[in-house]
Amino acid sequence: MKSLNMRIAMLMVLALIIGTLAGCGNRGSGEPSQDKGGSDISVYVGGTIFEGSLDPVKGAMSYGYPFTNNALTRVSPQSKYAGDLAKDWSVSKDARTYTFHLRKGVKFHDGSEFTAEDVAFTYETVKNNQADNTAVDLSRLESVTAEGDDTVIFQLSEPYSSFLDQTARLGIVPSDGYDSEAFDTKPVGTGPWKVAQYDTEQKIIVTANSKYYEGAPALSQVTILNMAEDTAIANAKSGQLDVVMVEPNYVEEAVEGMRIEKLETMDVRQISLPVTAETSYTTADGQKVTVGNDITADKAVRQAMDIGIDRQKIIDHALSGIGKPAKGFTGNLEWGNAAEFKDNRKQEASSLLERAGWTRGQDGIYEKGGKKCQFTVCAPTGDTARYQLAAAFGEEAKQMGIQINVEQRTWDELFQTAASVGVVWGWGQYDPIVLRNLFYSKAFKGTGTDNTVRYFNKAADKLIEKAMNAGDHEDAVAAWKKVQEVTADDHAYLYLVNIEHSYFISNDLDISLDTQIPHPHGHGAPVLCNMKDWTFQ
Repeated sequence: MKSLNMRIAMLMVLALIIGTLAGCGNRGSGEPSQDKGGSDISVYVGGTIFEGSLDPVKGAMSYGYPFTNNALTRVSPQSKYAGDLAKDWSVSKDARTYTFHLRKGVKFHDGSEFTAEDVAFTYETVKNNQADNTAVDLSRLESVTAEGDDTVIFQLSEPYSSFLDQTARLGIVPSDGYDSEAFDTKPVGTGPWKVAQYDTEQKIIVTANSKYYEGAPALSQVTILNMAEDTAIANAKSGQLDVVMVEPNYVEEAVEGMRIEKLETMDVRQISLPVTAETSYTTADGQKVTVGNDITADKAVRQAMDIGIDRQKIIDHALSGIGKPAKGFTGNLEWGNAAEFKDNRKQEASSLLERAGWTRGQDGIYEKGGKKCQFTVCAPTGDTARYQLAAAFGEEAKQMGIQINVEQRTWDELFQTAASVGVVWGWGQYDPIVLRNLFYSKAFKGTGTDNTVRYFNKAADKLIEKAMNAGDHEDAVAAWKKVQEVTADDHAYLYLVNIEHSYFISNDLDISLDTQIPHPHGHGAPVLCNMKDWTFQ
C-alpha cells in the first residue's frame, strides 16, 4: 500500500510540474512564444531564491544589483561602485559622515514617490532588526537623517570603509507602504521587476516595471521555477525553459536550440589550513573545542601543497574543466591581489618537506616525529562540487606523500570543527571585509567561519585596521591589497579555483554579456543581475 501511495504522489507531483510549465515559452526549440507576443520567458536558476524572504530589509537579493528593489549604489560590470538611487556621494575628512544625493522622479511600484525618508526608514529598520539581516552590516551606523527629499546623511560611530559596500547590498523599501509579512513574497521597490505571483517553493512570476527610471525592460514577464536540476535539464530539452543553471558535470549535454554560457565570477574555492598546533580552546560561552592541527601547523607542509598541486588537473577532474586556477582573490575585484607563482612543482615540494625533517614511509606517505603527514579535509554535506574538489586535491597531495582524508559534514558540524581540519570554503563578494574575516587575529572565536585557521600576523592586523578605518576608498583598496601581500607567504589558505557559473541559454535570447557583472558567490540567481537588459535576438 505504501508503494502504491508513493507512486500516486509522484504522479501528482509530475502533473503539477507539467501544469506549471504549460503556457511557458517554447524557446528551447528555437520557437518564440505565441501566448504573449514572444516577450515572456521561463527560467531555472536554482532553488536559493526560494529559500528565504524576498524582503531586502531581511537581506534578500543583497548581491549589489537591482532586481525588485534598487539600492543607493550598485556594482558595475567593472566591479566598481556606481550610483543607483543615489546620483553621487561624499565622505567627510574624518570618514564618519557619508552624504548621498538622490535621484529625483523615481517611483515605487505602488506609484508613490521615492524620497530620502524612504532611505532613512529602510536603514533604521534594518539597524533595529539587525539579527534579521546578516547580509548587511550596520553595526557602526550611528544615525541616518533625511534632509529634504533628495539628501541623506549617514553618521558612523567610527570610520568604516566597508559602509560603502553596504549601500550596494541594501534595497530600499517605501516608508509608508512597508509590510514585514507581505514583503516576504511581494516586496514593493523601485526596481525593474515587480513580483506578480509567488507560489511557495514552486515559482515566482515577475513582470516588467513599465515606469522604471532607466526605462522598462524589454521582456514583459519572467517565470522563475523551482525544480531538481535533472528535471530542469529534461524540460530544457523539451523546449519549456529559456535559461537553465547547470553544474559543471552537465555542460557537455547537448540541448537543441540552446547554447552553453560560462559566466565570469569572483567566486573562489579554497581550503583552510590551520596554522597552529592542536590544543583546546574555550569559547566566550564556555564551550571547550579542539583547535589547531599538528600537521598543517608545519608551514613546510602548507607551502609544499600550495606549490606542488596541479590546479588545472584538479579542475579538470572535479569540475569537468569549468573554472580557472586560483591562487588568491580574483583580479576582477578592484581589491583582489592574488599571489603569482607556478604550481605543479612536485619535486620541489618533496625537497621542501625533506628539508623540514619529513621522511618517506614505506607506504609513500611522509612521516615526522612518529606522525604521518595526513589530515582531514571536509566538504559540506550535499555539495558535490566541493567534495569532488577535495577528492581531486587529495589525489594530487598523495603524489607528494601527503595523505588527505576527505569527509562530508553538515554545516553545523563544520562550524564546530573548522578550526582543527581543512575545509573547502567558497568566498566571493565585492566587499573586501572578507579579508578581515579570514586573517584578522581578533576575528577568531573558536567556532564559526571567521579566521578558522587561527591566523596571527601583527603587520596584517595593522593593515586590516587601516583598511577598515580609511576615509578614502582608494586608500582602503591599497591597504586591502597589502594585506594579501603580507599574508601570502604563510599559505594559510590553499586557493584552488575561480569557478565559472554555467547556464544553458535559448539561442534566441540575448542575456547581454557586456552588462553582466562578475558573479558573486552563489550559483543561480546572480545571472539575473542584468535581466532588465535581456532581449530576443
